[in-house]
Amino acid sequence: MENSHSASYAAAGVNIEAGYEGVRLMKKHVERTFIPGVVSGIGGFGGLFAPDITGMREPILVSGTDGVGTKQRIAQLMDRHDTVGIDCVAMCVNDIICCGAKPLFFLDYIAIGRNEPEKVATLVSGVAEGCVQAGCALIGGETAEHPGTMQADDYDLAGFSVGVVDREKIIDNQRMQPGDVVLALPSSGIHSNGYSLVRKVFDVEHADLGKEVPALGRSLGDALLTPTRIYVKPVLAALAAADVRGVSHITGGGFYENIPRSIPDGLCAKIDKAAIRTPAIFALIQTLGRIPERDMYNTFNMGVGMSLTVSRETADAALAALTANGIAAYVIGEIVRGDRKLELC
Repeated sequence: MENSHSASYAAAGVNIEAGYEGVRLMKKHVERTFIPGVVSGIGGFGGLFAPDITGMREPILVSGTDGVGTKQRIAQLMDRHDTVGIDCVAMCVNDIICCGAKPLFFLDYIAIGRNEPEKVATLVSGVAEGCVQAGCALIGGETAEHPGTMQADDYDLAGFSVGVVDREKIIDNQRMQPGDVVLALPSSGIHSNGYSLVRKVFDVEHADLGKEVPALGRSLGDALLTPTRIYVKPVLAALAAADVRGVSHITGGGFYENIPRSIPDGLCAKIDKAAIRTPAIFALIQTLGRIPERDMYNTFNMGVGMSLTVSRETADAALAALTANGIAAYVIGEIVRGDRKLELC
């Protein structure tokens, strides 16, 4: 790379050498994620991975892609960039675990107004941490400097993950039946959805994000930047211990959009609202924003980052497996006959 320099490109606002420095600084973070199967390091034109499919009769690849959304604006306002990468990974791997797939690898994409190597490396450190939590490898990515189309301090972080599941172990809700139990896997907070509404409610462009909020026991900025919880390892443990018949990742659209996605026609998830353990941040959003309760459940996770539907006979085994893996799951409802797919009561 020592002979790579374009004065003309630099004059147009793109610093190639800053890109090389960013790659150098992020290398130690990327290497933290390397697991068996990684074939290539960073710097090549493609990320190589050799999956171990031993024991699988018919391996199926599962992919998911997402970004962090406008939560990034909070990070930019606070000049704190080490956690949104966790969110980026979480939004992808939490999706693919819903069908029972184990994430194998992840790639990220960072569009940035001005390439600051230290900032880019910090963003990637968060991506790497998310990959470690998910047990997958960060095997590639791209950083693109966008002068003239983004403000210098702006960036957008997105990515995608690929996982694998044996066809016979895919969770497709076909075995779900009345009497099955719905479990809540607690969220760490707002996660990475609804931030356009959150930013409006708290007027974050003018708020003192570093000021402690008594109702939260920490600053507003800390609460809003809390990373999305990654559920891969706990859910894999639950799959091994219990008869899991449906999984929903509660993201944009809240309960009303996401829980029905794992419920087959003719059945309904009957959820007891009184059983839901909702963190204080949601009450603060609802009060300050004067938001109707239904809109809250149709926008946010309300403290439930993921739901699992399990057979009644194996519910205790699922709860034990989740608890042993750091998730204090609990019962919020059951499956009944009905055409609405979701009933909050």
